[in-house]
Amino acid sequence: MPYQQSDLDKLDAAILTGVKKVTFADGRGTEFHSLDEMRRLRSDVKAELAASASQTSRRTRLTIARVGRCR
Repeated sequence: MPYQQSDLDKLDAAILTGVKKVTFADGRGTEFHSLDEMRRLRSDVKAELAASASQTSRRTRLTIARVGRCR
């Protein structure tokens, strides 16, 4: 299952508070051995979220102006 923004938020909170166990949105729980391990996963999650955000469909806005004759 792909990571969600809430997963990144939970990792950030765990890093700040020193908690080593995190339960993600899909119910998976992970216990980390070190702060470095948590930071590496945080980096991976951020990269995955950025990649999925760039793959979303983009809409192009087209504006057509009406031009009238001056009398």
